[in-house]
Amino acid sequence: MLSFRYTVPMNAPRPARVKTARERARAELTAEILAAARRQLRESGAGDLSLRSVARELGMASSAVYRYFASRDELLTALIVQAYTEIGEAAEHADRPGNAPGERWLAVWRAVRDWSVANRHEYALIFGTPIPGYIAPHITIEVAGRMPLTLARIAADARRAGALAPPPGPVCPPEAITPEMLVLLEGDEFTPDETARLILAWNRLVGIIGYELHGHLANVTADDALFFDHTARTEGAHLGLAFD
Repeated sequence: MLSFRYTVPMNAPRPARVKTARERARAELTAEILAAARRQLRESGAGDLSLRSVARELGMASSAVYRYFASRDELLTALIVQAYTEIGEAAEHADRPGNAPGERWLAVWRAVRDWSVANRHEYALIFGTPIPGYIAPHITIEVAGRMPLTLARIAADARRAGALAPPPGPVCPPEAITPEMLVLLEGDEFTPDETARLILAWNRLVGIIGYELHGHLANVTADDALFFDHTARTEGAHLGLAFD
């Protein structure tokens, strides 16, 4: 009589743990609370967001919501992390490493704008006027870096391929940049001037979108999307990227 024993290899991936019914219920209700909070954000703004108003919309007791988010600030942090995650994912999903750097750059800028136009209140939450009394915790830093690091990754790839050629211009003094910012990607060190140009591009991206969303380009640009593309190419060229 033959017998067979199956032994799982040491490096074999383990099956994902199945969530319990309680864990699934908690995740679903957390998502409902965040969705209601986003609706409140769009209707009243971040300053008027409260756990009580969210609970009232969901038909829940305030005490029940407090079991998921201990304070308004904790709820705001969750919304900020969610917004940074979404805009970061939009940038990352738009990037196609096999394409030319200029093409990748323009695609990422457009994806960030598309997300921002579709989620203007969430955009204002992370890039707009600071909320009085709220101090963002350290947890927001990593997710906040996903979008600008996508731009830096494009520049790093172009640099390795010999396709990054910044035009002449004023050179940024090294002491103007923090040491942490001088290394944007692990293993990819940029010069202080290259880092400064990346920071300028990221700020211009955030700024031009903010101008558009707040109506500051009214009677200034005839085609916001066309002017946005021009801005993306201008900042990319200042960084040293080539465009068709």
